[in-house]
Amino acid sequence: MSESNQSTPTASRLNSGGALALMGRMLVKLFGLALALLTIGLLLLGVALAVAYPKLPDTSGLTEYRPKLPLRVFSSDGVLLGEFGEERRNFVPIQQIPKVMQDAVLSIEDARFYKHGGVDYLGIIRAGLANLAESRSQGASTITQQVARNFYLSTEKTLTRKIYEILLALKIESELSKEQILEVYMNQIFLGHRAYGFAAASEVYFGKALKDLSIAEAAMLAGLPKAPSSYNPFSNPRRATLRQQYIIDRMLENDFITVEQHDAAKAEPLRYRQVSVPPAHAEFVAETARQLVYAQYGDEAYSRGLNVYLTLRADEQTAAYRALRKGILDFEKRQVYRGPEAYVDLPSDPKELDARVADALSDHPDNDEFIAAVALEASPKKVLASLQSGETITITGEGLKPATSGLAERGNPKTQIRRGAVIRVVKGPAPKNEWAITQLPEVEGAFVSMDPRNGRVRAMVGGFDYAKNKFNHVTQAWRQPGSSFKPFIYSAALEKGFTPATIVNDAPLFFDASSTGSQPWEPKNYDGKFDGPMPLRTALARSKNMVSIRVLQSIGAEYGQEWVTHFGFDADKHPAYLTMALGAGSVTPMQMVQGYAVFANGGLRVAPQLIARLTDARGKLLHEAPEPKIGENSRVIDARNAFMMSSLLQEVTRSGTAAKAQATLKRPDIYGKTGTTNDSMDAWFAGYQHSVVAVVWIGYDTPRKLGTGETGGGLSLPVWIDYMNFALKGVPVEEAVAPEGVVNQGGEWFYDEYAGNAGVRSITSDNNAGLPKSANEEEKKSILDLFRR
Repeated sequence: MSESNQSTPTASRLNSGGALALMGRMLVKLFGLALALLTIGLLLLGVALAVAYPKLPDTSGLTEYRPKLPLRVFSSDGVLLGEFGEERRNFVPIQQIPKVMQDAVLSIEDARFYKHGGVDYLGIIRAGLANLAESRSQGASTITQQVARNFYLSTEKTLTRKIYEILLALKIESELSKEQILEVYMNQIFLGHRAYGFAAASEVYFGKALKDLSIAEAAMLAGLPKAPSSYNPFSNPRRATLRQQYIIDRMLENDFITVEQHDAAKAEPLRYRQVSVPPAHAEFVAETARQLVYAQYGDEAYSRGLNVYLTLRADEQTAAYRALRKGILDFEKRQVYRGPEAYVDLPSDPKELDARVADALSDHPDNDEFIAAVALEASPKKVLASLQSGETITITGEGLKPATSGLAERGNPKTQIRRGAVIRVVKGPAPKNEWAITQLPEVEGAFVSMDPRNGRVRAMVGGFDYAKNKFNHVTQAWRQPGSSFKPFIYSAALEKGFTPATIVNDAPLFFDASSTGSQPWEPKNYDGKFDGPMPLRTALARSKNMVSIRVLQSIGAEYGQEWVTHFGFDADKHPAYLTMALGAGSVTPMQMVQGYAVFANGGLRVAPQLIARLTDARGKLLHEAPEPKIGENSRVIDARNAFMMSSLLQEVTRSGTAAKAQATLKRPDIYGKTGTTNDSMDAWFAGYQHSVVAVVWIGYDTPRKLGTGETGGGLSLPVWIDYMNFALKGVPVEEAVAPEGVVNQGGEWFYDEYAGNAGVRSITSDNNAGLPKSANEEEKKSILDLFRR
């Protein structure tokens, strides 16, 4: 080996020594630079303390920290039904924030939090050295500085803003304890998905309370403050996981966890909360509660952290939602296919197809079980479609039948299913789980139930789907009640001497032009038949229009108008004409449930009650609804009248137009009345058991015919039965008890004074038939139009 390629031991030592000397000089320079920076920083800080400190904003808001907390609506059994406010937040005192969550946050954000006075000077030096050595930015803001920035400063990155941040941090540290500062930080910080604070984030991301988090879950949440969008496990799972793993390492380095806990946490698979609509589908009832609270508290309702507890149970609300939805869907199966919701142009390149489908379906969100899809192929025998998730499904056989007209090769181009058509599909039950084509219903509905003993609302569904139509048909829809209004006319007749045994002729009625002052009018029964004389009991059970008209004609329309106000109906919504006998006035489902409650509870009128109690963010009771004082002062009709009406309405559910009710539920203590308006524009069923009264309405928002043969008994009654099957499970049978003042003769009930041959035995004359002579020509024409419908 040549001499030039050899190195002597002395030369090696000299080279090593030189390298060490060079490194030493570099370290001295770096230390000197850091010391100089620190000296300059301290000088600047001193100047700032003298000049800027007196001008710092007041921080007393932190000592009495009141974060913006949303309004939350709960069922009586504690299920969250709705949340209102820009910020999802659930304030948790520092004592109740688990140590594992605190440790995870401190490990990544401020490990020396309990050792510094608001500004971590060692951290600043360490960050400066790291930035010089690694050529990358490393922050040095303490948790106290972050609190100062989040509450009082802008997000701009300037030296002035940084100085103010440091000064504010020092001021905060002088006024608050470490625990108070950490409490503010952990409840205030934004963590994505409208979640502010770790308690809210725990619910949003994991669907669990803060106290139930594991080390791995706490570490995932602790990674969010730096950049909630970048480290969001929903949108960036890979990036979020990398940061979570780093935080677990930091927790070990800071001796917050053991090696065993560290290894288990890094290996733990995380299960995130599936984002979905509230399980009880109580959007309408939650919105009603919001309006009531807002009327009392104004804009503060959305920031004070108020908790509203309702009178209804979540499971019963779900049963009502499912019952109404099923009833509407059963009706929809009988309708013609109206065609796809839209058409989109699909690219030929398969690589671009998924993105185009996702973009198209973003305008057609899923509607519970109604899934939006884009047709990729379509023929009378098979449809291939893509879902928002990217899944491709195949529909064949029975699943194509609802859209037969849309798949016909020579069908209407406007309703044809072809490539690019946006359609609705629904997945069938297990075990087959076969897909079928369907369509979103156009018809609407309403359901409301109440405890007639105290007025507490038990369920409320204001329409088919809140996201599709926010109009609450329970409280806002004024519709004709049709035959479901007849019981209130019959109730008035009982006070005029009529009895369930009174014979009234179901014979044709005719009003000539001279008596109407306009055009001739000839009312009809729903079935077009006339069955002659019959007792009132039979007439109501079979919903005979001619009998109802004759009854109202006999007692007087003005008297009938005044009588229905006892049940909470507005007189001006029910003009004093004979049309009132056929339910030609206007009611809301909520009014109807109150009206039928009077029959159910023996003659007392109760106001509906939705809110049971109200608390603040810390659970302090602000309001509790008093126990309703329902007694004789609430009486609006005689107990005898209510009992007799229950007897008549029991006949409707036993042998009349609602006989399916008792036959299905297999219990006699069921009372109610079907209702179908002229031309089948509105379908009703209103009924009750001693402990619950419920009303169902189905119709179009803009009134139009539901279709030939569509009635309250066929459309609304099944919904009522489905709900009652749930609501009355385990409830003992309790039939109406005869009060004092009624007697039973020959199997029929009578008021004492009308027993024997007293009272109205029969109506044999149609004298004075016609419209009120006081009605002007415009009123007569309007009323006759209602009759002809």
